[in-house]
Amino acid sequence: MRLACAEINLSALNQNLARVRQLAPKSRVMAVLKANAYGHGLVTIAQSLVDADAFAVARIDEALALRAGGVVKPIVLLEGVFRSEDLAIAATSNFHIVVHDEAQLYMLEHAELVSPISVWLKLDTGMHRLGIEPSLCDDFYRRLESCKNVAANIKLMTHFACADDTQNSKTTEQMAHFFQNIKTVHNELCLANSAGIVGWPKSHCHWVRPGLMLYGVSPMLAATGKDHALNAVMRLTSSIIAIRNVKAGETVGYGSAWRASNNTRIGVVAMGYGDGYPRHAPNGTPVIINGKRFSIVGRVSMDMITVELGDDHSVMLGDEVELWGPNLPVEEIAQFATTIPYELLCNITPRVEYKYIQE
Repeated sequence: MRLACAEINLSALNQNLARVRQLAPKSRVMAVLKANAYGHGLVTIAQSLVDADAFAVARIDEALALRAGGVVKPIVLLEGVFRSEDLAIAATSNFHIVVHDEAQLYMLEHAELVSPISVWLKLDTGMHRLGIEPSLCDDFYRRLESCKNVAANIKLMTHFACADDTQNSKTTEQMAHFFQNIKTVHNELCLANSAGIVGWPKSHCHWVRPGLMLYGVSPMLAATGKDHALNAVMRLTSSIIAIRNVKAGETVGYGSAWRASNNTRIGVVAMGYGDGYPRHAPNGTPVIINGKRFSIVGRVSMDMITVELGDDHSVMLGDEVELWGPNLPVEEIAQFATTIPYELLCNITPRVEYKYIQE
């Protein structure tokens, strides 16, 4: 009997990378591995993605873990660096850094480094999170070009706010704002995240940076990975550890939040919010057992969930339960739990066993 397990299909991962290249055949691919590769295992995922052109992470500790794991490809720090000592580490470790504000540029201009650093200049075209005002692009670019600590071939990037919705004009506006303010710059560009790759072909440019879609999950609203010919990489499973008879009128779980309307059977699954399953998943959230759908009843607890089996006596002690995966899209579970797939994938906790497979 295997308890909480995240089965990671590396073949599906690389099929998704191939799908990215189909959608953006003229672009190089920067695979986004932040947040432990969206919960899939940072170093193992990087080692498997041998056909990626570069990797991107949020913070320098993630980049250092990749180098320690033997990854030699370019690694981009999407948030840049914020301390002079980290700037020195980036130079010695051959990390690329994103520059998105005056303080970072000033630090670069006044540092003493062993070698120049590759820089991506980020413009804020409407996300209003990180990035310089586009009107400052020429000034920042000239200062970077003249800085002894900056390597040649400065690249430019931005980030979309609403690319998951093809009916929203925000992405078109952001692209127009971006291109309008880089007319004098002819270096490599990177605009498209996963949603840009799928929904906005004009954003592909020299580089694309897929994140969520690499893991087989749709980056678009009201869609699943299968809608874009993507394959689920994570299959989250556990087992039935007890089966109980519950009489009509009896309640199940904390707060007596669910009451049986008829005599029924309950399967107890070794999976809870201590494993990363969403505590707020409501009654009716589906699971798969032996190829059939069953529904969660009662509150999710730290270590267990309860599933109504009804009069189906085919389910036995020890049977495997799929919480999400190829047969049950994580997008569907996210909808039940009123959250997004990103959160579910990233919230898997260390006590869950990881099993990497190739098909």
